[in-house]
Amino acid sequence: MTSLPPRAGRRCHHMLNPMHSTVYFSPDLDTEFQALGFEDATAMRLASRSAAMGAVGAGTVAAAFFNYNVEMLAKHLPAVWDIASPAEVGAARLRTVDRTLRRLLGEEAIASAEMAEAAELALRATEACTRHARPLYSAHADLPVPEAPHLRYWHAATLLREHRGDGHLAALLTLDLDPLEAMVSHTATGLGMNPRLALGARGWRRADWDAAADRLRERGLLDAEGELTAEGTALREELEERTDRLDSAPYEHLGAAGVERLTELGKAFRNAAFLAGAFPADLSAKI
Repeated sequence: MTSLPPRAGRRCHHMLNPMHSTVYFSPDLDTEFQALGFEDATAMRLASRSAAMGAVGAGTVAAAFFNYNVEMLAKHLPAVWDIASPAEVGAARLRTVDRTLRRLLGEEAIASAEMAEAAELALRATEACTRHARPLYSAHADLPVPEAPHLRYWHAATLLREHRGDGHLAALLTLDLDPLEAMVSHTATGLGMNPRLALGARGWRRADWDAAADRLRERGLLDAEGELTAEGTALREELEERTDRLDSAPYEHLGAAGVERLTELGKAFRNAAFLAGAFPADLSAKI
């Protein structure tokens, strides 16, 4: 029986995940990866996240990332590894994180006792993560833990993000949501990515998006205006509940007091990153 308040792990995740995600929107990533010889922004971001798995191809990344068009992936993978090796990409990614967090949070926060505390709490939570059927988490868990507290915190946030994400994909499959249906229904909650940005980053066409919306309407999950119906809202909540159950172990291991403290610390760092312009203003806007 859980010892945590309802959805405590989910709330903690929502504070930690944005810190991980700063790297995907950072101009520092472009700087570091262009120095390696990359020119295409999509190739940079695909290489950044997949490098922990090794010199993988489009098929592996399509399986692990779930909502990317494999035809788009094949334009970049495995060709990106001719530009730089996974080890070189991983090192560039960590340098990007260092530059990005210093710029967004400032040197005082980077060197603070709160940062060191957050790092150790998050790493303690990862002790209960499990590898089986979690390819992205397991690949990142093989990486060494950095020494600097802000990099330790980012590394732990990454492990917790990918652990939850791998479980989330399993939950999507059990609810019969394909990659585009998952994105369309998420956007309909008001929390998902702007379709214009999602389509560009994931390699789909607007016609693909519209076809997925039609399929959701046929299932009674979307209405004529593209909003979630009562059934759609219930399905999305069931999705999150299943994800919570699959991701409960790290937060149970940390305990109620630890989760509460990590959530508090994570919220402060997340808010500082948002205020510093870490993300596009229209990231979650609908069109």
